[in-house]
Amino acid sequence: MSIFDAILQGIIQGLTEFLPISSDGHLSIYQHFTGNYGENALIFTLMLHLGTLIAVLVTYRKVIFDLIIEAFSIVDDFFHKRLKGQKPNQARMMIYMLVVTTLPLFGFVLIKDFITSFAEDSDIVVEGLCFLFTAALLFLASKCVKGKKGAKDMSIKDALTIGFFQGLAIMPGISRSGSTISTGLLLGYSKDFMVTFSFLLSIPAILGASVLEIPRALQAGMAYSWPVIIAGLISSAIVGFLAIRLIKYLVINDKFIIFSYYTFALGIIVLIIGILEKFIGTTVVGMLIL
Repeated sequence: MSIFDAILQGIIQGLTEFLPISSDGHLSIYQHFTGNYGENALIFTLMLHLGTLIAVLVTYRKVIFDLIIEAFSIVDDFFHKRLKGQKPNQARMMIYMLVVTTLPLFGFVLIKDFITSFAEDSDIVVEGLCFLFTAALLFLASKCVKGKKGAKDMSIKDALTIGFFQGLAIMPGISRSGSTISTGLLLGYSKDFMVTFSFLLSIPAILGASVLEIPRALQAGMAYSWPVIIAGLISSAIVGFLAIRLIKYLVINDKFIIFSYYTFALGIIVLIIGILEKFIGTTVVGMLIL
């Protein structure tokens, strides 16, 4: 892989991780048409995700710092037995709900290898169907009555529901940010809160996925040179930072539906190509080369 190709994939990752159009889906399609799918592609994708994690940490550094301070306060209250009967403040409630929303991911870990096989194979029919699912979810969210609920209004049931839909995003073509933001909007939470909550949720999701993939990365060895990896990581971080600002603007200004149109059109195209490839027995790129 060239540095140019790494930067290009970093741009794709940075844009699609935070825009509700599925980063894994887009990378899977890109790797499908360039012939870069497989174990090595999955490892490189992991590195690109770490780049977008940096973008979240930079963008929400103040919020994250406040949550870390509050987390230490929770620990202190626990050891001094002050938690019982205590009404949590906004930051503390945010921490509780982030933890609860992350819990469903542990269930999806059990089927992770089965799900990620769709991103590693040479078939894109599943990706097409998943893009259509994302389009439907985004469309429903864009048409629902906008609520005003925030962290202090979130129930355990709502948190688990959002967490379940976040878990579905391990499927290539189902957007993690799109799923969490859309589900929150459908449950009556405010646009501004759900954008922040969704991006904070990406931190444990990306870290967890990274930890799970480390053994496979070590087993596969270093497939790409460090300059290539660093180029992809930096480009995904920079573009991810810009994409976060863009999605905040579009969601708050009710422009969410444009992503529904985009993923619907992409899903139809990918599905048609995937079905066509099954009939001809080769990829469209392979057919053109022949």
